[in-house]
Amino acid sequence: MSNASVLYDVPGPKAKARNRVYTVVGALAVLALIAFVVLRLSAKGQLEPEVWNIFNNAGVRTNIRDGVLTTLQVFAVAAVLSLVLGVLLAVARLSDHKPVRWLATGFIELFRAVPLLITIYALWVILLSNRESLGLADSQPQFWALVIGLTVYNGSVQAEVLRAGINSVPKGQREAAYALGMRKTQVMTTVLIPQAVRAMLPTIISQLVVTLKDTSLGYIITFEELLFTARQMSTNIIVNGNDTYVPVIIVTGAIYVAMCLALSALANWIEARGRRAKTGIGVTAAGEPVAATDALDTADAAPGGPLAAKD
Repeated sequence: MSNASVLYDVPGPKAKARNRVYTVVGALAVLALIAFVVLRLSAKGQLEPEVWNIFNNAGVRTNIRDGVLTTLQVFAVAAVLSLVLGVLLAVARLSDHKPVRWLATGFIELFRAVPLLITIYALWVILLSNRESLGLADSQPQFWALVIGLTVYNGSVQAEVLRAGINSVPKGQREAAYALGMRKTQVMTTVLIPQAVRAMLPTIISQLVVTLKDTSLGYIITFEELLFTARQMSTNIIVNGNDTYVPVIIVTGAIYVAMCLALSALANWIEARGRRAKTGIGVTAAGEPVAATDALDTADAAPGGPLAAKD
């Protein structure tokens, strides 16, 4: 019996023909939908060259650049803080002290359950109400509300990812480290966490991509990130009596896709570099074979050997 037939039944001639028909029908349906959308956009004047010519304007390009830089700034701060918070929460949830473990568990479950948009909005209201006492000015309340909201939510998710990675490390390695006299902190930082990060790196990077996309929620609290900038431009720029929502949305979506693909490519490069890294104990090259008589002579001549004992 082949391995393929264990998982599913191999389709027969009729099933193969039926699958081909479904594939062709599905492809035609998708093409028809695309054609319908293109025709509707053309009828609305959204595909006219004048509409797309707005991106040749220096002011539009500057606004898009500033929106991208602001988005990347929020992502960079939130990504670093969420990873740090994730490590702390994962270690706390694995603690031997029940109060620490319960507190970490409650924090994780709370912020994973509350919608991120509500968290960001609540933080924005709190920071706005205490702007003077906190010394915040201009758009800083929006910035920190978005960063803190992204940090607590994604940090809670990263904590569960890291906890799963730590638990996946074979127990023998932990026991061997304790047998060598290492403290729990040393075992966690030098044995468990490095292996957990390497094992869960794809999932960690996937969550960072989610963090990057969630920066668009700053639009709700009027933070001038990429989506808010695109919304403002599409409302204020009128061409031939029509708004420019469609071209601006398409270009903005392409920028988000490009940033996510760049982050995924960076993650793949880091993962490949980690696999090529020379880690572990090197194997010593084999020496020349030693005859039995030579081995006895060497043992006798060594300090503390039989000859030394006679002397």
